[in-house]
Amino acid sequence: MLHTFFFAAEKLRSFRTTICRPGKSLLPLVLLTILWPAVSQAALSPSAGKKPPNIIVIFADDWGYGDLGVHGVLKDISTPNLDRLAKSGVLCSNGYVTSPQCSPSRAGLLTGRYQQRFGFDAIPDGPLPLEEITIAERLKHAGYSTGMVGKWHLEPNQTSRRWADQYHPEFKRLPNGEVQIPYKSQEEFYPAHQGFELFYQGELQQYWANYDFEGRDLKPEGQSVKHREFRVDTQTSAALGFIKRQQDNPFFLYLAYYAPHVPLEATQKYLDRFPGEMPERRRTALAMISAVDDGVGRILDLLEERGLTQHTLIFFSSDNGAPLGAQQGQPMADVLPVNKPGPAWDGSLNTPLKGEKGMLSEGGIRVPFLISWPGTVPAGLTYAEAVSTLDIAATVNSLAGLPHDNKLDGVDLLPYLTGTKLAPPHTDLYWKFWNQAAIRSGKWKFIQFGKHSSHLYEIEADREESHDVLEKNPEVAAALKKKLSAWCDQMHPSGLPGEELNAQEKKWHQFYFGRE
Repeated sequence: MLHTFFFAAEKLRSFRTTICRPGKSLLPLVLLTILWPAVSQAALSPSAGKKPPNIIVIFADDWGYGDLGVHGVLKDISTPNLDRLAKSGVLCSNGYVTSPQCSPSRAGLLTGRYQQRFGFDAIPDGPLPLEEITIAERLKHAGYSTGMVGKWHLEPNQTSRRWADQYHPEFKRLPNGEVQIPYKSQEEFYPAHQGFELFYQGELQQYWANYDFEGRDLKPEGQSVKHREFRVDTQTSAALGFIKRQQDNPFFLYLAYYAPHVPLEATQKYLDRFPGEMPERRRTALAMISAVDDGVGRILDLLEERGLTQHTLIFFSSDNGAPLGAQQGQPMADVLPVNKPGPAWDGSLNTPLKGEKGMLSEGGIRVPFLISWPGTVPAGLTYAEAVSTLDIAATVNSLAGLPHDNKLDGVDLLPYLTGTKLAPPHTDLYWKFWNQAAIRSGKWKFIQFGKHSSHLYEIEADREESHDVLEKNPEVAAALKKKLSAWCDQMHPSGLPGEELNAQEKKWHQFYFGRE
């Protein structure tokens, strides 16, 4: 019965996209208004008895694999609070995101589905469709309070030509080919319309919020709030404000720090922690990372103060690897000024992995990945099997007592982390971005670059992707390419990439693989 109600509720919810479109009937809105509360409550109420855990997902921005102290890779990094989080839980040494770019990666995380299933391959493919069900929407109807802080980047943007052509041909087209999108048409896709009751959305100094740092209500629909302080500290304060008002109810917080993404900036307090000779971009990135780490520490301290430590599941990861600037011919250049805008090195490092943001090499998609739930998840465990941000939605869906949803592409990780299930969580993981596609299957990883270049690695033993073993294992490569092609055929747009690499991809391929 729960399954029937759940999928009926999901079906009703999909009508939301019709009510904002010109010329559509208002009947779906009427049905939704009358039936949704009853259907969703029956379908999605958690099991009676045990209170479900609080859930916090912390998502950094352009934070490379090497920049986590507990990884033990780089000597200049300092992340004592994230290391503390790892010691209280699990370090996933093979943690992946679904895309090497921010918006599609965030879409994959929040829906628990490969974002290509709904055509969100890259930033211009936004916005996140309203008919897609987010973690917040699942948990909200399971009785959770839901909150979002920081970077959203899932609304339509100036590059969303396809969306504008389909739904808003009246929008002004600019000479550079971009679209001028009115604020109201962006706001329709903000967190409030994707399951988040409370929000403090913003990246730098301007925020759209409906509560304050003390957890007190602002205008329910949101209002503009301006801050002069350092953006990372602002986002931490907003996260603490959300937690402060959630003493009695289970809550879900999605904290999306805008760091260490460019524009690089940090206060002297954090910069002074990293003296000595180094590129200033590196120093500033280390300072920004240290500010996030302080924020994580403040969150852990507040949870302990409120007696919530053992009742809160925390995930920490990054939306993709660090950009290093190889497409500009200056990867990790010391000569770049801190305030240089655009797609340059952000000061973070993917060491020891090959590649960077925008690539399906490990440096673009393997990221820091921590899971902590003291008393439930083993403390101090390093888990070496491949896991994905897709798994977050499936895990919390199960914890909230919701019916299993076959549309989710991830798995509930808890049985694997606690030893109930001994097999790897995933037989295969897939990626597709621009003119690249990849599959990780057991110890193997196969990458297809456009129509002319393929690579095969024994990724368990060669995380650096230093030794291409395709010529020695042509049958393995052929089998993996067949599986990858079959998966790509299910996505949108369909098909294995077979075009020439774009200009950026060619520069990356030349730099990292020595091929045009």
